[in-house]
Amino acid sequence: MKKLFLLPLIAMAMCIVSCTSEPKPVAEHVILIGLDGWGSYSVEKAEMPNVKALMQEGCHTLQKRAVLPSSSAVNWASMFMGACPELHGYTEWGSKTPEIPSRVKGDNDIFPTIFQVLRKARPEAEIGCLYEWDGIKYLVDTLSTSHYAQTPEGKNYTDELKNMACAYIKDKKPTFAAIIYDNPDHVGHAIGHDTPEYYANLKELDGYIGEIVEATKEAGIYENTIFIITADHGGINKGHGGKTLQEMETPFIIAGKGIKKGTTIEQSMMQFDCASTIARIFALDQPQVWIGRPMMEIFE
Repeated sequence: MKKLFLLPLIAMAMCIVSCTSEPKPVAEHVILIGLDGWGSYSVEKAEMPNVKALMQEGCHTLQKRAVLPSSSAVNWASMFMGACPELHGYTEWGSKTPEIPSRVKGDNDIFPTIFQVLRKARPEAEIGCLYEWDGIKYLVDTLSTSHYAQTPEGKNYTDELKNMACAYIKDKKPTFAAIIYDNPDHVGHAIGHDTPEYYANLKELDGYIGEIVEATKEAGIYENTIFIITADHGGINKGHGGKTLQEMETPFIIAGKGIKKGTTIEQSMMQFDCASTIARIFALDQPQVWIGRPMMEIFE
């Protein structure tokens, strides 16, 4: 009788321990690839076999919304800083410093970014950011990175960023790397969004994404990596920054270790939820000032 009485108590104790245990990292590596100016409206029509394979292998939404204005710096900041512009203070297309004083400042005298949060939790982590547009470096907290680099002047809009990214991945096997392309935004401004040239560029970028994924295989980290493909904003005609869904809806595609397969994300997602989702992958506590929420439905 005593043994029978103890069994429910043991089961209850095990449940309490299980429910109160600290969350564990989902994967050891995250590679985030950002395509500036990539609107969700284009995905169905675009010839992007590598991206669409990741969509099938993982989870995605085409309804992640940009913050306003739906332009570059304000949205990359929100993606990396887990908060809206009213809190982090970067409010314009080309913001280099906050136009509104940041609600708080973390290490390095900048609003806390996912780079900073990861660095604080894991001082030895390899953290990188590679990019084409110079404006990115003002938004990531470069002092929290192990390595950051812009493509050499005059080599933007070529395969140079892909070459840099592949070399970095194979050499350093980064814990977290953000690889940010300035296209298709550049084509959108020069020729127009939703044009044949725009789709030709998406096809080119898809090839680069395939090579970056292949680099993780050569580096021996593919099986323990999560890939995120996303964007800051979309566009209309030759511009962006407005309130149309063509400008505001951006893809969020995530695949890899511990991620459900072939799933459409039903939860509402905003730009600042990206940082929170990455924080959850690494089992990091997010700063109180962040308002982002991790997309918990993506995890197995």
